[in-house]
Amino acid sequence: MNDKKTAFGQRIEQNSKNYYPKDLFDMKTAEVMLGQLHKIFGLDTLMTDRHGTILMTIGDFGGFKPDVVNKPGNKIRVKGRTVCHIYAKYDNVAAERFEDVNKLLGAYIETLEDYSEKSYLASEQAVYIDELEQQLEKETYQAKHSGQNDPLTGVLNRNCFISHMKELAEREVVPTAAICVNINDWRFVDNNFGEEESDRLIVTVAEILKDKAAASGMEHAVIGRVEGDVFHVLLPLAEEDAAKEYCDGIQQACERFEDAILAPSIAVGCVMRTNVEESFKNILSDAEYAMLENKFTMKNAPGYKERLEKGLKKA
Repeated sequence: MNDKKTAFGQRIEQNSKNYYPKDLFDMKTAEVMLGQLHKIFGLDTLMTDRHGTILMTIGDFGGFKPDVVNKPGNKIRVKGRTVCHIYAKYDNVAAERFEDVNKLLGAYIETLEDYSEKSYLASEQAVYIDELEQQLEKETYQAKHSGQNDPLTGVLNRNCFISHMKELAEREVVPTAAICVNINDWRFVDNNFGEEESDRLIVTVAEILKDKAAASGMEHAVIGRVEGDVFHVLLPLAEEDAAKEYCDGIQQACERFEDAILAPSIAVGCVMRTNVEESFKNILSDAEYAMLENKFTMKNAPGYKERLEKGLKKA
């Protein structure tokens, strides 16, 4: 990864110039579609790349030489940059079908352009996530061997988490899910079963946070223990539905955990950062407020107290 940090939005605006039609859509499918317009309506078409190199010709264009600068034809654009041109010749199209064929070609071009942009974004997002994962793995390794990881759980400590958070802010990575996780009644476990069991509870929750991120394909998740029984989690480029699924998953995993003493339970608050101008500090503050509301609901749910205190009968 380059040392120079490029914001994701800036990267998206710049990198389309590096893409060719074959990178964005299936050329054979594109040829079939244009071939049908020729076969059914007599429309001749010719496709070039952005520089004017002919990629395919459907019909008769004789000695036609594309001039993409002065006579560019129909442009296919991705993020404002032209990726290819489609020239159309209506000589063999019946006059009464001209308007219909023109609309069909326009719809095809619009669809191709839309597909190309989605393909481009998906490709860039995949590459960016891969680079981000490599960077985070590097930083995590460095943190692990420089004492910056939390010694009990192995996740990032507060300072290292903040460093990763600043990295995401500088790169303007949106959307990012910001999640606040608090262990319910950790103090109860500490008071009644001692430090060893309360530490085991914290480790159990940390493992669930990591395991669920991996199982959800979110290996790039940034997980930090920011206070004794509080974790913060950042999910870069996660959509809201995926973030909710992760939150539901970690809570369900805690509820399903079987143990003679421990009954892990976590309150969770999740807020999406969708604007690069939004402060992570404010977003996490909102997530903490949502977590507190969730905590009140959970601790007043039927059966919560009985499950929490089950270990007392075995003590």
